[in-house]
Amino acid sequence: MPLLSALSTTAPYHLFAYSILFGSTVYQSFFVGITAFRALPRQHFSALQVKIFPPYFAMQTAIPGFLLLTAPFSITNDKLSLSSLLITAVTGLANLAYIGPLTVKIMNRRKAQEVKEGKKYYDEEASEDMKKLNKEFGIVHGISTIVNLGTFFVTALYGIVLAEAMVKGFE
Repeated sequence: MPLLSALSTTAPYHLFAYSILFGSTVYQSFFVGITAFRALPRQHFSALQVKIFPPYFAMQTAIPGFLLLTAPFSITNDKLSLSSLLITAVTGLANLAYIGPLTVKIMNRRKAQEVKEGKKYYDEEASEDMKKLNKEFGIVHGISTIVNLGTFFVTALYGIVLAEAMVKGFE
């Protein structure tokens, strides 16, 4: 088999796309986000995340569709593969279309409340309105984080399924 013959199949494109999806999810969730939170002032961290998350969640939504179309094995008969990719797409879409924008909306309301009160949202003497906004933000942000972790786990699960298909192909 010539070295580049695989390029005429969907297999390398599928593998590259999976690698981008899983690698980006791990990198953003466990390295970039944590490092940026520790290194940047809160307002800069927030501004960075507002810019990073839409394309990140769009990628988590789109790549599973590409993976469904390029699977080098029969994915339609494999419920685990199919469901893990569908869950990944749905969780990405949920964060892209609903949870992410809601988080930003609450964050903006909180910034407006800071201006109104002349106090930071984390000030111990913040108003009850600010405390309610903080609680609302915490809940929505927590949901987004849990959904993103779900994306990580089902994407990892798909990687195991993909590895299993590769091993069977090498036997």
